[in-house]
Amino acid sequence: MKYLRVSLLLHLSFIIYHSSLTAQDAWHVVAKDINPANYFGVTVANGMVGIVSSPEPMRVKDVVLNGVYDYYQRGRVSNILKTFNHVNMNLDVDGRRIGRRDISNFTQDLDMKQAALLTSFEVGDKLSVKHTMMSLRHLPYTAMTIVEITARQDVTITPMSVIEAPDHLADVRNLYAEIDRPHVLIPLMSSVGKSPSGKLTVAASNAFVFEEKHGSEPDLIHEDWDYNMHLTKFHKKMKAGETYRFSVVASAVASSQYNDPHNEAERLTIFAALEGRERLLKRHIAEWEKLWQSDIVVEGDANVTRDIRFALYHLYSFAREGTAYSLSPMGLSGLGYNGHVFWDTELWMYPPMLMLQPEIAKSFLEYRYERLEMAKKNAFSHGYAGAMYPWESSADGSEDTPVWALTGPFQHHITGCVGWAAWKYYQVTKDKEWLRTRGYPILKEVGDFWASRVERNGPGHYDINNVIGANEWQENIDNNAFTNGMAITSLQYAAQAARELGLVPNPDWEHVADNIPILKFPDGTTKENATYDGVMIKQADVNLLAYPLNIVNKPEDIRRDLDYYLPRMSPEGPAMGNAILVLLYARLGDSEKAASLFPGCYKPNEVPPFGVLAETAGGTNPYFATGAGGFLQAVLSGFGGLEITDQGIAQQKTKLPKGWKSLKITGVGKERKLFEVK
Repeated sequence: MKYLRVSLLLHLSFIIYHSSLTAQDAWHVVAKDINPANYFGVTVANGMVGIVSSPEPMRVKDVVLNGVYDYYQRGRVSNILKTFNHVNMNLDVDGRRIGRRDISNFTQDLDMKQAALLTSFEVGDKLSVKHTMMSLRHLPYTAMTIVEITARQDVTITPMSVIEAPDHLADVRNLYAEIDRPHVLIPLMSSVGKSPSGKLTVAASNAFVFEEKHGSEPDLIHEDWDYNMHLTKFHKKMKAGETYRFSVVASAVASSQYNDPHNEAERLTIFAALEGRERLLKRHIAEWEKLWQSDIVVEGDANVTRDIRFALYHLYSFAREGTAYSLSPMGLSGLGYNGHVFWDTELWMYPPMLMLQPEIAKSFLEYRYERLEMAKKNAFSHGYAGAMYPWESSADGSEDTPVWALTGPFQHHITGCVGWAAWKYYQVTKDKEWLRTRGYPILKEVGDFWASRVERNGPGHYDINNVIGANEWQENIDNNAFTNGMAITSLQYAAQAARELGLVPNPDWEHVADNIPILKFPDGTTKENATYDGVMIKQADVNLLAYPLNIVNKPEDIRRDLDYYLPRMSPEGPAMGNAILVLLYARLGDSEKAASLFPGCYKPNEVPPFGVLAETAGGTNPYFATGAGGFLQAVLSGFGGLEITDQGIAQQKTKLPKGWKSLKITGVGKERKLFEVK
């Protein structure tokens, strides 16, 4: 009866196969007709370990560890670390290794509600295989795979659990042990290696988890193939009509997380193996149920609801509460932008997370707080006071932008973005103790930076010269609109935070803010910088003064800036610029214009077979989590009208696009409020 109960749990409580997709399609992203030559995988992640799917059956492309960086000889800067591929599998059928050429009806289905990738295929007329993979939400360093094989005729199968090392890992050691206890056998396979520079040790381990009673599980064979790969396998004879199930649990850690990653990886795998599949599933599902209490539903358009959830799923997957890890533009989907942390976090991904998952958003700010001293050192080395946050940040918070990119020394608005984000967190949570110990220490140094950064050329001319703004195609410009606007805003927030804590703010902060110019053309249109002459731009810059900065706040001024810069937005720019235009038109009540632009802020960036987002239309570097953040802001703060104010999260009156019967946003803020637009 225990076997039957576990089987029913799998089918009824967890694995929702394709036959039920009609009722569940807003929760599923299904890939069929998969072309391996044009395949961009989807990531299953838990905020710590990201696992990127592959077009090959029972295999994955990459395993990425959050917050772990080393040098790959790419751009002379650090990169987020790809570690051992510890969840790969091989399958022999009647002594023959199967691959793409041997299978049919190959389908991959991302179940977003339960954060699992379900792959199914058939091996000729011999087998049907169902392979489910997840990065367990409640165990940050551990993944689980569930395999179900049904024989159509009498066959012998040989499943293999494989650990493979990427080429950049050195001094790889492969180990195998069987831990035998009276009630269970744990076949523990482990690999340990050094990161490219030798500075870090990384480790991974995995173990089969069988349904059979101890003593009746299959005999295991361990094989060491070479330094970079080893496997554990077993043979199983199956009768026609028989179904056989087993699982693999796998853990991965680095020495930046644990002093002894080898032993810790093995301990975590042993823990997961002894928890068992049923308990692991129950807790994983429960954690994702908590996350999905914060959801966005468009009644009347299931496709848009699914697209919104796909964006939410990625942001939820790439981060977790209780850490000091932030988000890179590509999250945990690979090496895009080296895994570094930019303004992409604070201005694009952070706002929707702050509204829907404030405890996860808190982790992003903890990342910045822990690197405040390095930001102060960066300011010192550039001749400024306060803290100057790096344009690209990785492990220690020093500048990690490749030298050839001028954004490193000149894209100073990042410092304002960090201060802006700190005050926004306080506005949402009213956590005064956090403001005292974390938020204000950041804001104070941000205020001191801008007070030292301006060039005081007379009243109204506290200029910020020689910068790169949000529109990175204009380099080494003066008085950039967004940079100046963010400087003004963060200086005001620093003063406001001081008063909130009963402190006297530095009077120079508001004095400087009052004298930083926002340039205008003769007709009143905001001028992007002192020498801007109407050329094409990479993304929204001026329009960010209307949202999120609220410096340009009169409807006629917002529309004038929109009408001027919309035709100058390059189709080769990143998606989030279009998202700001959608948001602002929606706030102006022009739902028709907003709706016409809305697909452009993400649809052209979708790549096959799942529709994961690339940075630009036609791009090939998914998953672009920054674009997801912009897209979600267009929904939440555009069509949804949500705004973060000193009174908390408020809602403006907006109009929905045609076909949307209602927009329901659940689980908003710490109070888990419901906001709805009909």
